[in-house]
Amino acid sequence: MKIAKASLVKPGENLLYGVFALTVSYFVFAYSGRFGQVSILLYYAVWLPLVLVDYRRALGNYVKYVWIFAFAIFALLSVFWSAAPGTTARAGVQYLTHVICALIAMRALDVKTLTLGSVTGAGVVLAYSMLFGVYHFDPLDGTVSFVGAFDSKNQLGFYASLAVFFCFSAVILLKQRRVWLPVCGVVGLLAAYCLYASQSATSVLTTAAVLGLTVGMQVFSLLPPKSRKLLFIAATIFGTITVIAAVYGGAIDSVLGAFGKDSTLTGRTYLWQQGIEAARASPVIGIGYQAYWVRGFSEAERLWEEFFIGSRGGFHFHNTYIETMVELGAVGLLLLTGLFLSGLFGHLKRVLTQQHGFESLVLFGISALLFVRSFAEIDVIFPYQIGSFLLYITAGKLTLPAPQSASTPTPMFSGDAMQPLAHPLAAGSVYPYR
Repeated sequence: MKIAKASLVKPGENLLYGVFALTVSYFVFAYSGRFGQVSILLYYAVWLPLVLVDYRRALGNYVKYVWIFAFAIFALLSVFWSAAPGTTARAGVQYLTHVICALIAMRALDVKTLTLGSVTGAGVVLAYSMLFGVYHFDPLDGTVSFVGAFDSKNQLGFYASLAVFFCFSAVILLKQRRVWLPVCGVVGLLAAYCLYASQSATSVLTTAAVLGLTVGMQVFSLLPPKSRKLLFIAATIFGTITVIAAVYGGAIDSVLGAFGKDSTLTGRTYLWQQGIEAARASPVIGIGYQAYWVRGFSEAERLWEEFFIGSRGGFHFHNTYIETMVELGAVGLLLLTGLFLSGLFGHLKRVLTQQHGFESLVLFGISALLFVRSFAEIDVIFPYQIGSFLLYITAGKLTLPAPQSASTPTPMFSGDAMQPLAHPLAAGSVYPYR
């Protein structure tokens, strides 16, 4: 039986394959530590063969992606000055190939498929954790929380956050009904329970913040683009003043207290201080990608002992920018921050200028979630992680024309069709086969 190429690689016509591939990817990202290297090969198997099916559509023109690859390439090049060159070489190759798979997925999937595949993928991950999960005692704050089939409640919380966001996006933004409405209902309830049981303050707060931001941006769609921009500027100024007033008024301590946390964020402020001290050893180019948390290195061993990390692995500085500064210095930090901000503000620009950019609003929400979490977690600088996978998909979508109204679901509010918008970093629109 001959399978049409479009059913595998053409956005909008490969829903079944896209949902399957994303579900596999989510499960591998979540539990590759449990199932080993075979699961990683399965992840490669659902994306890399698309190059053989239609290499032009799957790859495109990689010259257009230089700004996207810059951080991954620099991470690999750090093997030449790394304190642990073997570790850096292996991790650098893994991260670069992971980025390639993410960009293949970006070109093969439209936003609808990405959203629905993420609903099923996150749902399967959470269901597995409910079936085989455990509770862990945290010696730092003395609490017992549900960690699922993960080693950390924050990872369970992250997948629950993604599940809530994508269920919201599928039902409210993309207006999916029929079979997807009950599916999103079940997955959303499962995610809400996991957020509650994990007691992950980071995940709960970031989920609430991003959902609120997304709803606010959706309300802006009631206005024409010009008025939308003015309202956004006014809301940003008011929001900034409100946040500053809340910080000085003690609201932060009240919020943390509601989650049983103190002002040290369960030792994270001390950990950040240690990371800043470590970054001073090589502030420009760092000590090498993933070359700090290496067994036998004195500082890593000391922090593992202080934070009761018996496994001596899977630990980090709980801040993306500090971790990057330690490993790749100011150069790596600049490249990663540029990638973050390009995705965040690039999709924000499309949301504010399109008549009904619900696809762009989904991508903006993903970018905002990853950005907000980056100050307290490490989601985007490791290979085989859902955070880095989504980061490169959202960044890569900026190299494609803005979604046309023909591919957009019926909007909640009436208005003109969307107009394509070129990527803000490029001179013109980039089309699939260029």
